[in-house]
Amino acid sequence: MSLSKFRIIGAVGVVVLLVLAGSLYFGLRNRSGEAPVTQRAISVAVDVTDLPQRVIQVKQTIPVRPGTADLFFPQWLPGNHSPSGPIDKIAGIAFTGAGHKLEWKRDPLNVYAFKVTVPDGVESIDASFQYFTPTDSAQGRVVMTPNMLNLQWNAVVLYPAGAPVSEIPFNASVTYPPGFEAGTALEVAGKDGDTVKYKTVPLDVLVDSPVYAGRYHKVFDLAPGAKTPVRLQVFADAPEQLEAKPEHIERHRALVQQAVKLYGSQHYDHYDFLLSLSDQLSSNGLEHQRSSEDGEPTDYFTGWNPAVGSDDLLGHEYTHSWNGKFRRPADLWTPNYNVPMQDSLLWVYEGQTQYWGNVLTGRSGLRPAEVSRDALASVVAAYTDNRPGLTWRNLQDTTNDPIIAQRRPKPYRSWQLSEDYYQGGQLVWLGVDARIRELSGNTKSLDDFARAFFGVDDGKWASQNTYDFDAVVSTLNRVVPDDWSKYLRDRLDGKEPFAASVEKTGWKLVYDNNPGAFLTDQRKQAEGAVNYTYSIGLNVSGEGKVTDVRWDGPAFKAKVGSGMTVVSVNDAPYSQATMEAAIEAAKTDPAPIRLQVKDFDQTRTVELDYHDGLRYPHLQRIDGTPDYLTQILAARN
Repeated sequence: MSLSKFRIIGAVGVVVLLVLAGSLYFGLRNRSGEAPVTQRAISVAVDVTDLPQRVIQVKQTIPVRPGTADLFFPQWLPGNHSPSGPIDKIAGIAFTGAGHKLEWKRDPLNVYAFKVTVPDGVESIDASFQYFTPTDSAQGRVVMTPNMLNLQWNAVVLYPAGAPVSEIPFNASVTYPPGFEAGTALEVAGKDGDTVKYKTVPLDVLVDSPVYAGRYHKVFDLAPGAKTPVRLQVFADAPEQLEAKPEHIERHRALVQQAVKLYGSQHYDHYDFLLSLSDQLSSNGLEHQRSSEDGEPTDYFTGWNPAVGSDDLLGHEYTHSWNGKFRRPADLWTPNYNVPMQDSLLWVYEGQTQYWGNVLTGRSGLRPAEVSRDALASVVAAYTDNRPGLTWRNLQDTTNDPIIAQRRPKPYRSWQLSEDYYQGGQLVWLGVDARIRELSGNTKSLDDFARAFFGVDDGKWASQNTYDFDAVVSTLNRVVPDDWSKYLRDRLDGKEPFAASVEKTGWKLVYDNNPGAFLTDQRKQAEGAVNYTYSIGLNVSGEGKVTDVRWDGPAFKAKVGSGMTVVSVNDAPYSQATMEAAIEAAKTDPAPIRLQVKDFDQTRTVELDYHDGLRYPHLQRIDGTPDYLTQILAARN
């Protein structure tokens, strides 16, 4: 075949693909040639009462016209940034019209698309199927337990092709187990026994309004007296886990206050933190415009220690109401859930949200300043000494990870990299904040960018306000002029290091043998897992299983691999105490550290030539420099 012929055929192929994509998006025309019906509301009735078997029953009534109805199951999910719709978990699909069973086929080129044959005279079809929620964490997130459940609407709806999801109205109802109370951003239209009917909303609002429900439920008002309500709706495994200290709740209220002061706006008519405290329901952290799905350990309230504080999960997800929901990257906005997303600006969407999550958690007092600095130090240490993968892959490329890996664990994260746009992006924005302060004589900061970029149109929440790279650069230049395009691209494309940005804030990375409150609390949350990344280059679970190995670190060079189990340390059975004692002793003992490791059914001894002792990251003031970081973490009056 000649090159010229190949070009012609290739061009024709592109046209054909575009035509096919268009027909899939707009739906195959019905017999009259008219577009599919979208004005009449679709109903979805969900039954979540089967807690023992964890099966959700779904019934829908969908307006149609005779011909072929093209229906989608959501594939590309907001907040997941990937084609991760759980199509594998639905079964028992059946369609009827006018009392008769209807034929249907799955599109072999798009398994999320269904074609249903609609006879003459049929104006609506009834669909039914089951959603099989995971019964074990190996199957995915566990979302139903005897005392609690998490309903995400994208898992229980089919919708017609041909119209934006913002123009497809839905009437939704849920039948809950007896004794369950529900929390959601949706407004209740009425109740009939255990069935709750919600007010009609377009599909994009429905999917953006998940439900938490459970036997043990408590609501905390986080904005007393405010015209725009903000609530913390907590669901727990047991009633005693709902008891919170008043000063802890006050810090949650301060989080709301500090966020509103930062952005100068609220892009919701009400907001609900939906928080699960559970050892059974899988933890979660997912953003929505008027709510968030948040999962914490059962002792989130009862074990609260003000010297350690709480993590930044709520601050992160709350920030997304402004960054990611009200304002969203243009290539992440799609007209429906079956058009592919592009993730090129996740370093803004997630990276700046990661930055503000830590900052707002510090400003609110949910986490003390010292712990917030140590949290930042662990990020700086990762990108200063422990991300060799940045030698072959830049930060920008990691924005493709949700599509490449769909958030599956990786055996050698430091070399492979994994969604580094979160914490790497956090450091990029820390550098931007410091540079704005330096260029403006400390009269401006990233706060001014946040207000100008995300704080526009106070009170609006229903519409999308998209942005691109040029919009980010333009707003930065309005805050303080600079060559921001080059500054950002140099760091995103690997031409300039971004971990050193912390020194521009007046602090530097140091190491000592004290893990500090931040890493100690992480161990507690991970049930004894210990991070030896900064010394011998290992992460180890409480049982001694190696969960990560730093590429080209001491353990890696000794041929220790991810997935092995440490059986003994210097001939003593493995424990955190024996490992730490051996690492410290090696500072003055020239002999290597001996680890006995088990790999499948083989056990062998490896020797680690390491003598620098335990090392944990912290930040230390640089004398004679402006202390921007303390200002960044300080509460706003």
